[in-house]
Amino acid sequence: MDYDAFQELLMLVKPLIEKKNTLFREAVSVEERLLATLRILATGRSYEDLKFSCIISPQLLGRIIPETCGAIYNCLRKKYLCFPSKEEEWLKVAEGFNNMWQFENCLGAVDGKHIAIKQPPGSGSYYYNYKGLCCLLS
Repeated sequence: MDYDAFQELLMLVKPLIEKKNTLFREAVSVEERLLATLRILATGRSYEDLKFSCIISPQLLGRIIPETCGAIYNCLRKKYLCFPSKEEEWLKVAEGFNNMWQFENCLGAVDGKHIAIKQPPGSGSYYYNYKGLCCLLS
């Protein structure tokens, strides 16, 4: 994520995740909250691993990450997670999918399942996936 995209996302989520300092402790800044969340989402590391790179306890990360993810979702869902409401919009989505993947009458795809098979005779590397397994994709 580049600097401008980070700043734009930061401005969107800031009102939802900003905390006030107290007499007992200084609040974790909005920037640190967003950075920690993006790091978790990008790397899949554990809170225990992440505590070394962002100096936030795993317990606090356990509260910050879900809260920040919720804020990101609430800010971006109307723009990026919306469903077409009119038939013309659905047809436009299907046309875009067909243009990109040459697969007619389809609105999208959700992941796939790799099913291991014995290599058919004479198939060469046709059935091999990126992990080097001979399989079908369903």
